[in-house]
Amino acid sequence: MKKIPFAALTVALTIGLTGCNKSQSGEFAAGDSVEATALRIAYVELDTLMSQYQLYKDYSEVLTQKGTNIQNTLAKKQKSLESHAASLQKKYESNGFTTRDELERAQTSLQNEENQLNELAARLNNEFAAEQARINEEARDSIQSFLAVYNQSKKFDYVLVKAGDNLLIANPKYNITNDVVKGLNKRYKVSPNVAAALSAIDVEEE
Repeated sequence: MKKIPFAALTVALTIGLTGCNKSQSGEFAAGDSVEATALRIAYVELDTLMSQYQLYKDYSEVLTQKGTNIQNTLAKKQKSLESHAASLQKKYESNGFTTRDELERAQTSLQNEENQLNELAARLNNEFAAEQARINEEARDSIQSFLAVYNQSKKFDYVLVKAGDNLLIANPKYNITNDVVKGLNKRYKVSPNVAAALSAIDVEEE
């Protein structure tokens, strides 16, 4: 089964957890003192998370197939539009239009067809973007939910996300990526809709 990068999905993992003695407003209260060496900070590698978390892998396949279907639909309608335009051009060049009114009606019909194609493309692209945003939100919620439970025993003050070189120095002993991926996959249960979509993809590729 062909895989492609799922760059559309991102997740904000930098979350403040308990233990920093912050006021309710999120700022340090007057007189509070926090030693930097007292902070417990861990990090998660985003690339590894996205390549190994089953939720990302499943949705990557579903969105890839959906994107391909959109492209195929639009390409088919574009080809039909071009064929219609070529037919009208040929009729015009052979003096097939008997009246100016007939020609104008044909031009209007072609313009309407083009407008409908543009509207369809915009609608499908908007729906696709909305689906990406929904999945991104679901992934972020699932990761934060897991970390909240995970941190009850680990007691980290912060869990950061390492994406590319945004963390210039990171001690590997504070890398909790494997723990997070393992825990997320253990909790993950594919939804019926996603399972059905994946099954449909498998059938198409057989």
